[in-house]
Amino acid sequence: QVQLVESGGGLVQAGGSLRLSCAASGRTFSGYAMGWFRQAPGKEREFVAAISRTAVSTGYADSVKGRFAIFRNNAKNTAYLQMNSLKPDDTAVYYCAASNLPYNSGRYYPNYWGQGTQVTVSS
Repeated sequence: QVQLVESGGGLVQAGGSLRLSCAASGRTFSGYAMGWFRQAPGKEREFVAAISRTAVSTGYADSVKGRFAIFRNNAKNTAYLQMNSLKPDDTAVYYCAASNLPYNSGRYYPNYWGQGTQVTVSS
């Protein structure tokens, strides 16, 4: 099992940037495909981005393509989500996820979740 802790959320103005981090502990980090999801008030949790175990493959929701980038550092047991050109619609709690299944830019299937970090984008 893996434990996930997100950090880096906060309040930012529209057009600004934030970088979220997801620190993993427990089993070998490189054995998991990592992902990010978000949940806005009154809405269902939605997929944002995912990255394969060796970072060869990545995938993004259409709403964030070209603005967000997911990457990982297996030596530091950490995954990241770089968020640029933020919009008020990006306001949500962002969750890190880990998957036991390989990821190849298709659908991502999370098995473990972090506790979430709030991102608020003001207009």
